[in-house]
Amino acid sequence: MLGGISIWQLLIVLGIIILVFGTKKLRNVGTDLGGAVKGFKKAVHEDEKDADKKEDDQPQAKVRHDEAGNTYDVQAEEKEKQAADNHDERK
Repeated sequence: MLGGISIWQLLIVLGIIILVFGTKKLRNVGTDLGGAVKGFKKAVHEDEKDADKKEDDQPQAKVRHDEAGNTYDVQAEEKEKQAADNHDERK
């Protein structure tokens, strides 16, 4: 039982719907609904492909090794300053 509705009640309602609308209209509604769902799935799938393609099209950063790099060792500079200060204090 589906929430108090039996299978016989569902069949009676289905029979009334068929009598009112006819099988041809119901077939057309089903075809239209199926086409709409199919179109929706296709659009979603294409949007996912486009999003993936846009991410792949982005250029990546290039690293060039021909430029002279500036590397600073902060700890080494601090040690040199301390050594220079200690040397000046001894004089």
